[in-house]
Amino acid sequence: MTADRQIIPIKFLEKMLVDGLIDKKQFETLRIKLRTMGEGKHPIAGVASLNLKHASQPHQTLTDEFLTEWFANKCGMSYVFIDPLKIDVDSVTSVMSKAFAQRHKIIAYDVNDTTVTVATAEPGVKGWMNGLQHAVRKDIKRVMASPVAIERYQREFYALSQSIKGAKQENYQESNVGNLESLIELGNLGEVDANDQHIVQIVDWLLQYAYSQRASDIHIEPRREQGIVRFRIDGVLHKVYELPANITSAVLARFKILGRMDVAERRKPLDGRVKTRTPDNLEIELRLSTLPTAFGEKLVARIFDPVVLTRDFSQLGIDGKLQRQWLSMVSQPNGIVLVTGPTGSGKTTTLYATLQSIAKPEVNVCTIEDPIEMVDPKLNQMQVHHDIDLSFAAGVRALLRQDPDIIMIGEIRDKETADMAVQASLTGHLVISTLHTNDASSAVTRLIDLGVEPFLVNATLLGVMAQRLVRTLCPHCKKTTRVDEKMWKYLVTPYALPVPKKVCAPVGCNECRQTGYLGRQGIYEFLTANPAMKKLITRNCDVAPIRDQAISDGMNLLRVSGAMKVAEGLTTIEEVLRVASPEMES
Repeated sequence: MTADRQIIPIKFLEKMLVDGLIDKKQFETLRIKLRTMGEGKHPIAGVASLNLKHASQPHQTLTDEFLTEWFANKCGMSYVFIDPLKIDVDSVTSVMSKAFAQRHKIIAYDVNDTTVTVATAEPGVKGWMNGLQHAVRKDIKRVMASPVAIERYQREFYALSQSIKGAKQENYQESNVGNLESLIELGNLGEVDANDQHIVQIVDWLLQYAYSQRASDIHIEPRREQGIVRFRIDGVLHKVYELPANITSAVLARFKILGRMDVAERRKPLDGRVKTRTPDNLEIELRLSTLPTAFGEKLVARIFDPVVLTRDFSQLGIDGKLQRQWLSMVSQPNGIVLVTGPTGSGKTTTLYATLQSIAKPEVNVCTIEDPIEMVDPKLNQMQVHHDIDLSFAAGVRALLRQDPDIIMIGEIRDKETADMAVQASLTGHLVISTLHTNDASSAVTRLIDLGVEPFLVNATLLGVMAQRLVRTLCPHCKKTTRVDEKMWKYLVTPYALPVPKKVCAPVGCNECRQTGYLGRQGIYEFLTANPAMKKLITRNCDVAPIRDQAISDGMNLLRVSGAMKVAEGLTTIEEVLRVASPEMES
C-alpha cells in the first residue's frame, strides 16, 4: 500500500503554471505567499483567497471551485459542487463522526443502499477508506470537492445535526406522536422550550443559510410525521430540510418570539417582524406570517433585502421607452397610477424604486402601507393598524391633512380605499398604488367592480403598469442555441415580431447552483389612459376592447415584453410562458 500524499504547494503551482492559469511572475509571488500562510492551509484555499485572475482567460477568477474542478480533472477524479439544497444532512452526518471527518478533511456527499460517496480535497490521501468501509459496510466512492466547502459544511452540517439531536434528548418525547391531537399538543409551550440553545442554533442556521442561498422566503410547514423547511429562490420553492414534528413547533415558536408575536395564540393568523444581520453584517428585515393548519401552525418569513431601495429602473428591467413613459406619468401633479400583478410579482420593489426617483427635498411623499416593508428616510411612512381602525382609507383621509404632494397607498382592496384614492387625486395629489389583477387592462374593470364610478375613473386614472418576474439566465454558463420557431410564434402572436437569429439556453454551473438561472427581472405591460381609451370606460365595459385599444396605442403585452428579453439572451421562452402565457389573456 502506498503512503498517503497530500498536495505539495510548489507542485500544485507548477501545474498551474504549465496549464497557463498563472504566469511566471505570479508563480514566484504565490510561492512566497503560500509559504507564509502556513502548512495547515490547503493550496487551493490559499490561492483562491487572493482573488487572482486566470492568466490566459482574464474574465475568469481563480476561485476555489474553479481550481478544484481543474485539479480534479488533472488527477482523473470526479468533481462535485457541494450544494446544501441537495444534501440529506441526516444521512451524511450519520456516516462518520465529526472528529473523523475533520481529522481526514472529508465529508460524506451522498449515501445509498450500496455506496457512500465521500468528498475530499486530497486526491492522494486514501488511508481513511478501509476504516470507513469496515464501519459502514458499503462501498466507498471518492470525489473531489473544494477544501473551503468541505470545511464550511463540516461545521454547518454537524452543528445542525447536533442541535437536532440535542433538542430531541433534552426536551422532547417522540413516543407521544401518534395522532393529530397529540401532535398539536406537542406544540404546547409546556413541552417545547423555544429558547433552548439547540432551537436557537437551528433558527440561526436557517436564517444564515437562507441569506447565503439568496432566498426570498422561508417556509416552515408542519406535517403529520415531520415538519418541512423550504426556501423560495428566484421564485421557485426548494425543499431544504425535514425536522421532527415537535421540534418544528419549537422552531416556529422561536420565530414568533423573535417577531414579538403571541406565542400562545395558535388558532388565528398572526403577523410579525424581525430585524437581524447577515454574515456580511448587513441589516436584513423579515416579515413573519403564521397560518393555522391541520397539523399546527405554518410560518412564512419573507426576507426584505435593503439593496431593493438602491436598485434603479434598469436593474428592474424598466428601461428605454418604457422607463421614459413611466417617469413621465409619475411626474404628473395629480391623478392615479397603478401597478398590478399577483403576490410576489415585484410590485413593492417597483413602487420603492419609483418613490426613490421622485422623492425630492421639495416634495412631500407620504405612504400608507400594510406593513411598512422597507423604511426609507426620504418618505413619511404610516402603518395600517386594523385593531384601532386605521385602515388604508382612514390613513389616506389623515394624510390629506398633512399637505402631501404624492401619496402611496400599499394596496387598493375595497371600495372605501378606492374612493379615497379618487378623492385624493381629484384634490390635486398624485396617488400611486397597487391592485391585484392579472394584467393592465383588467385594472380598469376592477376599479369599476369595486364601485368607482366610470366617470371618476376617466377623470383620475393616468395609467396602469402590470408586471411579472422571470428568472434570468446565469451569465456564467448560458449557451446560445437555435430558437424554436413554433414556440416563438405562439409566444408573440398577434404581434409579428421577427424570429431572433439566436437565443440562449440554461446550462447550470456552480454560480447558479446548477439551475441555469441567476436572479430575476421584470417583464411589463404599460397602459395609458388616453382619450381613445377613456371612451371605452363605461359601467358595463369589457376587458377585451380595452386591451385591443391599448395594443393599438402601442402597449406590449407581458409575454411580448418577455419575448424581447428572450431575444436579448436574458431569459428563455419557457420561462416567459411559465408566468405569462396567452391563455392568461383569454
